[in-house]
Amino acid sequence: MFSLDGWWTGGRQRPVESVFGASKLALVAFLGAIGAGLLLPPGATAADEEGAACIKCHRDVTPNIVADWELSRHHEEGVDCSSCHLGDHKSADDVAKIETITAETCGDCHEDQFEQFSRGKHAFAWAALKAMPTTHWKPMELIDGMKGCGGCHKLGLKSKEEITKLKAEGSTFGHASCDACHTRHTFSLKEAREPEACATCHMGFDHPQWEMYSTSKHGVRHEMKRNGTLPSTAAAPTCQHCHMPKGDHEVRTAWGFLAVRTNGLAPYPGESEQWWADRVTILQALGVLDPQGNPTDRLGVVDQAQVARLTAESFDKERARMLSACGDCHSENFARAELEKGDGIIEQIDHLMAEAIRVVAGLYEDGILQKPESYTYAFPDLLTFHDSPTPIENRLFTMHLKHRMRAFQGAFHANPDYTLWYGWSEMVQDLTEIKAEAEEMRRNHGKR
Repeated sequence: MFSLDGWWTGGRQRPVESVFGASKLALVAFLGAIGAGLLLPPGATAADEEGAACIKCHRDVTPNIVADWELSRHHEEGVDCSSCHLGDHKSADDVAKIETITAETCGDCHEDQFEQFSRGKHAFAWAALKAMPTTHWKPMELIDGMKGCGGCHKLGLKSKEEITKLKAEGSTFGHASCDACHTRHTFSLKEAREPEACATCHMGFDHPQWEMYSTSKHGVRHEMKRNGTLPSTAAAPTCQHCHMPKGDHEVRTAWGFLAVRTNGLAPYPGESEQWWADRVTILQALGVLDPQGNPTDRLGVVDQAQVARLTAESFDKERARMLSACGDCHSENFARAELEKGDGIIEQIDHLMAEAIRVVAGLYEDGILQKPESYTYAFPDLLTFHDSPTPIENRLFTMHLKHRMRAFQGAFHANPDYTLWYGWSEMVQDLTEIKAEAEEMRRNHGKR
């Protein structure tokens, strides 16, 4: 045992000066040398020596990485570079021999968290990205290069074959998943528990949850707790409080990313006939159902990627979990009523969305729009995103992925402005413009 006031030897404390013949500074220097990987304590193993060698070199080559690691719990527990990276890397000439870090690497020690993560929607992020047809039409840098969609979706689990292919194409970083939230090499729990940890991915065009949360009363109160305006005991939930209760890494929501639910391709119990008819239209435009209403191969992809709830049981399970989280601050009656209002918002915006889809589908049916070669059916395909072939379909894509998202996500994130002005209001304008453009196209085509 070390002490700055003495050196423990033989069960008896002796003054530092009698051991080092100088001052406490000598002991501090000795301990610093151990931490720097220049000296090793008695009983050091081969693994300790390997780790020390890594630290000694990387203190010069990548000093900030070493500095971050020294701040980490891993450092405190004696988990060093070789514990995770393994491999036979010895110099700058053989970096490719480093073991690629994946979520499974973290799972060797953090088994419960890995199992939870593997069941949640984040684990399917890479598969969901690759399942989108538009993904394969983008520059590599945006996807496999991790500078666009891939920059966030990279946290999804990948097979060894996928990682090998990515490395062969030059993508040697960003396959660890866990470090999307616990950033390397501090891997801080405190960092990952703050809402800003979610902000990089959950923001912007298609899902501005960060903007919604941070300007909602939930987010404002959390910030006021941090700056001292509110006491530390005040209720102010973070993203993690609601979506990762008790630290559960199985992140999932009742409505899923697409805000679509079915009960085995039948209406959810208690839904109106009109709402189900509107949802069928949306499912057709998503390519999950064909124009005749029959399931397609995409249904399996949507199921695997967990971007929708396809049974009443799966929806009810996630709704119950959210009600429990809301109940930490609110009464069950209040929480249930607010969540049901969000359901109602989806019913209303689905009616707008379905009407717009039917207008564009009518243009295909009447031969005014011709089926693109990349389309399976002569029917608008929302998953082509901005790669849709006509301006009217680009407007439909924006209505779906930007404005519909804001409307329903704003409702569930307690942000009235996003729900109304950035969501509902924009969708109403989208529908008006789509109708007007369709009429002009019909006139120009001689159909009016």
